[in-house]
Amino acid sequence: MTAIVVRRATVADAAAIAAVHVRSWQETYQHLIAGDTLASLDPARRAVSWRGILSTGEEDTWVAELDGDVVAWATTSTRDPRSHPRDRELNGMYALASAHGSGLGQALLDEALGDAPAFLWVAADNSRAQAFYRRNGFAADGTRDVHPLLDTPIEIVRFVR
Repeated sequence: MTAIVVRRATVADAAAIAAVHVRSWQETYQHLIAGDTLASLDPARRAVSWRGILSTGEEDTWVAELDGDVVAWATTSTRDPRSHPRDRELNGMYALASAHGSGLGQALLDEALGDAPAFLWVAADNSRAQAFYRRNGFAADGTRDVHPLLDTPIEIVRFVR
């Protein structure tokens, strides 16, 4: 039996989150970002960034564990509703491909946002993620932008619920 645990992240989770961050980007964005750029991602450097994020508490961060291993993470933050469509943003949510279809992503989103109004940005060329967000009541609101991800311009779409 597979045990899924979703919990608030702590600074001690920085290295595990960084490892998932790097590997999930390598799995998710291989069709959008050059392979050598993705291969150059360093989990140790990313862990330093994550320790900073987790230490400040500026973002709420959760991890999802599958059989005791961190395989996904999500961050949310409060936004000014005068300049954003909602006061809560799902800043990021990534899971290892091996965890896709396990229910873990749903459990993570439920813990991070529940059914609260929120918004997020997703790559325009990420149909799997977009389908997941649609199943959870989000819809594209017509706002598009280009975001530099690893120095590669990626078209992104805003989803709101």
